[in-house]
Amino acid sequence: MTPPEAPVVGKLAGAAAEPPAVSVCLTVLNKRADFVRASKAKRIAMPGFVLQARKRSSDEAGACGIRIGYTCSKKVGNAVARNRAKRRLREVAGTVLPRFGRDGWDYVLIGRNTVTAERGFQDLISDLETALPKLHGQTA
Repeated sequence: MTPPEAPVVGKLAGAAAEPPAVSVCLTVLNKRADFVRASKAKRIAMPGFVLQARKRSSDEAGACGIRIGYTCSKKVGNAVARNRAKRRLREVAGTVLPRFGRDGWDYVLIGRNTVTAERGFQDLISDLETALPKLHGQTA
């Protein structure tokens, strides 16, 4: 159940807002090696951010579940601007990935200079909802 002040977003706006059938836990990437492996895989540039993703091999530790990482370089701005951009990316990922993300994948969201912090929240959600099918080779 969403709090009353939270807007209903994405494709759930017209339907009854129910949680996904399976509880999805997003694990946060912490190790640099995980970010580097994701950077060498698929990449999609969207207006609000850049999405990098890779499918983990079955013999890797933590091969199941969705893992997500967030990063913003100093080009995004000072520490306040970078943290604001990362907070927005966290919220977008928490909203979209449980519905559209795939089990066993690592995703990295990279903030863009001034755009991520200032772009409309609905636009960021739309960007991620558009990027994921492209990334997974589905027609959207």
